[in-house]
Amino acid sequence: MRVATEGLQFVSPRGGLAPTSRRPYNADQQQKEVMAMERIELSRDCEAIQIPAGNSITLEKGVEAFITQSLGGTYTLQVPAYGGLFRVLGKDADALGKSSHQADATAISSGDIEAMVWDQLKTCFDPEIPVNIVDLGLVYGMELTPTGEGANRVDVKMTLTAQGCGMGATIAIDAKHKLLSIPGVSEANVDIVWDPPWNPQMISPEGRERLGID
Repeated sequence: MRVATEGLQFVSPRGGLAPTSRRPYNADQQQKEVMAMERIELSRDCEAIQIPAGNSITLEKGVEAFITQSLGGTYTLQVPAYGGLFRVLGKDADALGKSSHQADATAISSGDIEAMVWDQLKTCFDPEIPVNIVDLGLVYGMELTPTGEGANRVDVKMTLTAQGCGMGATIAIDAKHKLLSIPGVSEANVDIVWDPPWNPQMISPEGRERLGID
């Protein structure tokens, strides 16, 4: 994915980062993060989501992997034996040698379901951008509908930074899994829409600061 903003160009880690802003996004920090990718071997078979296709597969026990990103309670892995990137949810963190507590640092607390929905959406990230989908301005709307007996359906409409972005399925699956983990949510739908088209002005002040946009 490529996010073009005023004075900043953010490119997929597979293609490198090319900031041109007067206050670029932590290039030195990114270089350190790349150099410090953690090598692991899976301790058991582990369910994963292929990036960007969104297909579910099983990574086999003992396979070598490198953790390229750990945000929002999920892990992005580079797995040479499988030839690509994969996302592992926090519930399977033990297969990576991580504790479930460590993987789910943003665990849901008691309170209003709507607030919990937004909290969970803020733990969803594009694997290529270090800003959550809410602060990136990708979430256009959320509707909570009671379905009886204390259960609710959550419908989310979101977009992507560009129609050619191949990460839509991966992000939508991640968001749906996290919404279904909320107590009182029995159904969750995440739809990708294109109207209105996304633009960099939709990024929140927190997101702009994270990306180094003036």
